[in-house]
Amino acid sequence: MKRKILIFMLIVFNLTATNFAKAETTDKPLKIAFVRDGFVWVKISNKEEKITKVPGVYQYTPEWSYDGNYLLYQKEIPTGPSASYPSRSEIWVYNMKTKNEEKIFSDGQNPKWSPTKNIVAFQDYGVLNISDFTNFYNIALGVDDYNWLPNGKGFIASSAASLTPNGWTNPILYKISLPKDFKNLASLTNHVKQFFVIPKSLTKGNTTIPAINARSFQFSPSQKWISFIVNPTASWSMDSDMLCIISSNGKVFEVQDEIILHLDDPKWAQTKNILGYIAGGGRLVFGYKNKKMKITEMPAFTSANLTPPSFAELAFSWCNDSSIVVSRVKESEWSNDEKKRPKPALYVIDLHNHKQKKITNPPSGAGDYDPIYASSSNKITWLRKSEFGIVGNLWVANLDGSKPKILLKNVGLYSIYNH
Repeated sequence: MKRKILIFMLIVFNLTATNFAKAETTDKPLKIAFVRDGFVWVKISNKEEKITKVPGVYQYTPEWSYDGNYLLYQKEIPTGPSASYPSRSEIWVYNMKTKNEEKIFSDGQNPKWSPTKNIVAFQDYGVLNISDFTNFYNIALGVDDYNWLPNGKGFIASSAASLTPNGWTNPILYKISLPKDFKNLASLTNHVKQFFVIPKSLTKGNTTIPAINARSFQFSPSQKWISFIVNPTASWSMDSDMLCIISSNGKVFEVQDEIILHLDDPKWAQTKNILGYIAGGGRLVFGYKNKKMKITEMPAFTSANLTPPSFAELAFSWCNDSSIVVSRVKESEWSNDEKKRPKPALYVIDLHNHKQKKITNPPSGAGDYDPIYASSSNKITWLRKSEFGIVGNLWVANLDGSKPKILLKNVGLYSIYNH
């Protein structure tokens, strides 16, 4: 009997070991959309394919639909010297199965996929619209920024403060419900409810800003918390913005920390209510300093700084609930000579024990930017380029930095399908 049990245990162990080894060594091909030489490309199963026919300017990353069957991109088109604006933004959708490219709007901004269906929301200045690729439908007016609700049945949206003879008004948050038959929406206001009035000014520590805009809405994994960024006036927002957190019922509101634009937006962990963000005010021309990787766990609002002294962070990516990869530089003053400015490398941070390890070593004159975790293959990707280089080479490696290799050359913006 004991011998049979021993044999059974050995068989189970061998099967488990074999499956574990397979899981560790499986190198699933990444599904990547990227911009190169003014065209949008995809790389699937190690095959590169150019999907746009006419070159253009792309200032925003191509975005995969929830099921990976479509790709969304916004193209900047020059309007000519006599126009009020130097360019307009066309919104395009590419069908991965039929390989058809279709323009869905000629002058729209801020397009976003539904998290549950292949429909696109976008703005025509203050008007929020939805497109089913055939027609577009007005949904709400006076929208400054928005995001889909996680269930795809509506939106959270903001209206901007406006300047009156009595000063600035308040920015306001709204929840917009989306009826099933949105194509025959009878009113543009009846389905809109005021959610929260943001105070006219926000303070964190010794810094106070006027609240003008609210943007970058992100829901926590439990959907009980929403993070967003409040901006002051345009030039001021280069130096100081406020990261805020609000409960989904609007009863709890907190000014969490001071941040700046042009670094990574705050992001929640995959399954835990932990918000990651790069804290610290002051634009980078004031020096590579005061930019710390922080995490805040909800609902306790307990925060931790993960950046060691004498370093600053430029970007980050969650790998799982307990590890983060950051693009990190040594603190330094600004120099007009790019060669004297620090170049980032990637570090992985273990949140359980706060151990940190440098996982890349870029050559002289280059840095490692824009890390993105690829969940489908459990790899980390990043762009290796000069500081102000528009393009670079896309690299991939294991999470400990082992087996690094170039995945794509001469890449600008890129995104990975991670579902």
